[in-house]
Amino acid sequence: MREESRIAILAAIAANLVIAAVKFVAAALSGSSAMLSEGIHSLVDTGDGVLLWLGVRRSRRPPDERHPFGHGKELYFWNLVVAVLVFAVGGGMSAYEGIIHLIDPHPANPGAWVYLVLGAAFLFEGTSWLFAWRSFQREREGRGVWETIGSSKDPTSFAILFEDSAALAGILAAFLGIWLSHRLRSPIPDAVASIVIGAILMITASLLARATRRLLIGESANPEIVAEIRRVAAEDGAVERVGRVWTVHFGPENVLAQIELFFAGHLRAEEVARAIDRLQRRIKETDPTLTHVFIEAESLAALGRPAPRPGLGCTTPGAI
Repeated sequence: MREESRIAILAAIAANLVIAAVKFVAAALSGSSAMLSEGIHSLVDTGDGVLLWLGVRRSRRPPDERHPFGHGKELYFWNLVVAVLVFAVGGGMSAYEGIIHLIDPHPANPGAWVYLVLGAAFLFEGTSWLFAWRSFQREREGRGVWETIGSSKDPTSFAILFEDSAALAGILAAFLGIWLSHRLRSPIPDAVASIVIGAILMITASLLARATRRLLIGESANPEIVAEIRRVAAEDGAVERVGRVWTVHFGPENVLAQIELFFAGHLRAEEVARAIDRLQRRIKETDPTLTHVFIEAESLAALGRPAPRPGLGCTTPGAI
C-alpha cells in the first residue's frame, strides 16, 4: 500500500473519532435527528477506518503453505465489509432515525453552538478529504475520476475518498435540515435531513461494494501491463509467437501471470529452458507487481521433445 494511502486512513480515523464524540453531545443537547444521524455516520466511519487499517496489515503477511500467493486479497475482503457496514449500520440507522421522527415528530432546540459543531466537523472532514484526494490524485496520472476508480487495484485509494465525500455531503444536509427546522419552526426538515443522510450513505456503500467486487472475485492486470508482457516476450529471439496471456491480481501489488509462448522449432530443450528463465526475469522487471510469472512452452509438446526439468519455470499446458 502506498504511504499516502496509509496517511489518509490514519487521518480519517483520528478526524472521525473526534467528530463522532462532539456530534453525539450536540445531538443529546439539541434533540436533533439529523445531528444524531451525523454522529452515527462519524462513528461508523471511524470503525470503517480501523477495518481498512486491519485489512492493510493482514494483507501484508507473507505467503505460507495454505496461501502460496500471499494474503493480498484480505484487503479486498475488509473493504467489502466496510461497504456492508456503511450501508446497513450507517445508512440504515440514519434512515430509521429520520422515519421515526417523521412518525413521532418533536421540536429540536438548536443553538448557535450546533452550527459551530457542524462547522468544525466540516473543517475536520475537509482536512481528511484533502489527504485522501492527494493520495487519489497520485494514482490518477491524468485519467478521469471514474476511469481511475475502475482501473485501481488498491481500494484504500478511493474508499476513504468515498467516505469523506459522503461525510461532507451529510454535514451539508444536516445543516440545511436543522436550519430549515429552526426557520420554519417545524421538526419535519430535520427528520428529512436524517433520511437524506441515510440515502447518501447507502449510495456511497453501493458504489464502494461495486468497485470492490471486481477485485475480490479476481481481476486481470491493467491492459498496459499485459501489453508490456507481450512486447517483452515477442522481442525475444527464441519466441516465434506469443499466445494467450492470463493475469490476475492477488492484491494491489501482487500479480500472477501465465504466458503461452511458442518457441522456435530448431531450439533444443536446454535452450528453451534458458529462454524461459531469461523471459521470466525480464518480464518481472517490467513491473514490480508481477511477482509470479509462469510460462507454457507449447512448442515442446508439439514437437514431441521432452519438457525442461521442474524448477526451470516451464509449466505443462493448461496448468498454473
